[in-house]
Amino acid sequence: MSATRQPDELPFAEFITLTALMISLVALSVDAMLPALPAIGSDLGVADANHNQLVVTTLMLGMAFGQLLYGPLSDSTGRKPAICLGLAIFAAGCLLSIFASSYALMLAGRFAQGLGVAGPRVVMIALVRDCYEGRAMARVMSFVLAVFILVPVIAPALGQGILLIAGWRSIFVAFLALVVVMFLWFTLRQPETLRDERRVPFSLRRIAAVVVEVCTNAASLRYTLASGLVLGAFLGYLSSAQQIFAQQYELGGRFPVYFAVLAVGIGVGAYVSARLVMRLGMRFLCNVALLTTCILSMVFLVWVYLQSGHPALWQLMSYLMIVLCCVGVLFGNLNALAMQPLGHIAGVGAAVIGSIATLLSVPLGMLVGHSYDGGVLPLTLGFTVLTLMALLVMRSVARSDV
Repeated sequence: MSATRQPDELPFAEFITLTALMISLVALSVDAMLPALPAIGSDLGVADANHNQLVVTTLMLGMAFGQLLYGPLSDSTGRKPAICLGLAIFAAGCLLSIFASSYALMLAGRFAQGLGVAGPRVVMIALVRDCYEGRAMARVMSFVLAVFILVPVIAPALGQGILLIAGWRSIFVAFLALVVVMFLWFTLRQPETLRDERRVPFSLRRIAAVVVEVCTNAASLRYTLASGLVLGAFLGYLSSAQQIFAQQYELGGRFPVYFAVLAVGIGVGAYVSARLVMRLGMRFLCNVALLTTCILSMVFLVWVYLQSGHPALWQLMSYLMIVLCCVGVLFGNLNALAMQPLGHIAGVGAAVIGSIATLLSVPLGMLVGHSYDGGVLPLTLGFTVLTLMALLVMRSVARSDV
């Protein structure tokens, strides 16, 4: 399929950049905090180092619930008011984290940040769906992901730098300043994409009906479940990455460098996807990426077991680079596949898809991350099992011309 409508008042490159920054606020909110997890836990009295991972997963949990609000709201009031509301709630969550005196308050602030960041995260996808469909949408989302990859490359180093100079609370101050800039840029430059005649009144009954439609649409539901399984494995990696590299492999302050190198793998996957998706199709690319990840993880799982959970660093880096490259292929394409039948309910559809995928991924990611025992066996097992399940779900979807 071709694009249905181009964003008339915003140049394409600026549209891609702004969309990528809005969506990447999630990654920034996670990745910049990773070097600070031990300091946060120490200052706020966390006894178990694995519990520091809640700084990551609590934000994702808030995002899962927030997505159900912003999609319907954006279908009623337009895309811009919903995104602006999300940015405001995110800013409030930053303030709560800045002044948190306990770990519980810190997590409350993180939940509010997740609740807020869901606005730009899900509504920007609906905004893209307003302008593009089919493979053209997948191409745009792949380019967005390619720009977005700059954030996880630099975010841990940014967090590390702020941590060394001004402490972990200043990371939230930086978040707050950035969100103000994004709010002004978006408000002044991005035109509204949802025409008045396409808007519908906010209705809980309509939301329930859309949930039923998404859940009874076999293709959308199964692609959403596959996305949630992949995201769960990836969240397990994010949650335990700081412990694995900084502590297990004793990299300390060099952790952001290694994390950035691996983040490039996602960008490579997104770039390859953007170049090939119009010719090969979304489903083909997803099947190849899942099959590669699953087989490689099975082989590496045996090796990790033989190495008592501690393979050589170069071996782990090589494995994760390939896996994350496949993840870069999967994220944009699985979401586009799930959204493909839902153009008539793009706002609520994107919300439900995002919420289901994230709600599935959070407990799975927590299970993988909290299983960390000083070795990488739980992480490798998580990628093996979850990508195998995602592959089986993908194979159960009837073939279609996408």
